[in-house]
Amino acid sequence: MTTPLRLDKRLAAQLHCSRAQARHYIEGGWVSVDGVVVEAPQTLVAGETVTLAAGASSEPAEPATLLLNKPAGCTTEEMSALLREDARFADDASGVRLLHRHFLRLETPMPLDDDACGLVVLTQDWRVRRHLLESGPGLEQEFMVDVEGEGSPWALPRLTHGLDYQGRALPACKVSWQSEQRLRFAIKDVRPGQLQHMCAAVGLRATRVRRLRIGRIGLSRMPDGQWRYLGSGQRF
Repeated sequence: MTTPLRLDKRLAAQLHCSRAQARHYIEGGWVSVDGVVVEAPQTLVAGETVTLAAGASSEPAEPATLLLNKPAGCTTEEMSALLREDARFADDASGVRLLHRHFLRLETPMPLDDDACGLVVLTQDWRVRRHLLESGPGLEQEFMVDVEGEGSPWALPRLTHGLDYQGRALPACKVSWQSEQRLRFAIKDVRPGQLQHMCAAVGLRATRVRRLRIGRIGLSRMPDGQWRYLGSGQRF
């Protein structure tokens, strides 16, 4: 009976390579055990067939950044349930190979209110996280806000400039009517609850808040509850 070995040790012996190189192959999703891709180097194998995919790279797997179209009412804790292989946007043009490790240890540097919907960034990449935390207040975000009520005649000028929230004067932004019940905001440094407060200040009630864009990155046609990768050449 064959004694079980760690997969990285078995692969290193099979390929005559280092354990570190074997781990990179495994963590990169290039190794299958009896036809099933395994990404955990510590997996024990015995008599199974271990195969390295054609064109495999031993470069360490890059951290991933995911873009999710968050449904309204979905909390930060509940978003992880949406990050499944079958929920990946069919038109994802990033070219990134899906790895299950991409769903682990994700951070949300620019979250949405639980009752809001739209674009959310989830990242493993410290560079993306730092950029959004440090430069996020200066990035223009686009929101569509559905409203009810008969706003004051001066609603748009007041929304554009002259309101305050939580003790701070809000910077100027761009606001326009998209329909009788929908406003478009192009705005920077949005705080939780701010858009609802701004609408209430001019006699309107926000019934739906949807983020469409952060900087240069938008939702495009991605449906609710689906996600895609941020491509290596894309920047916020």
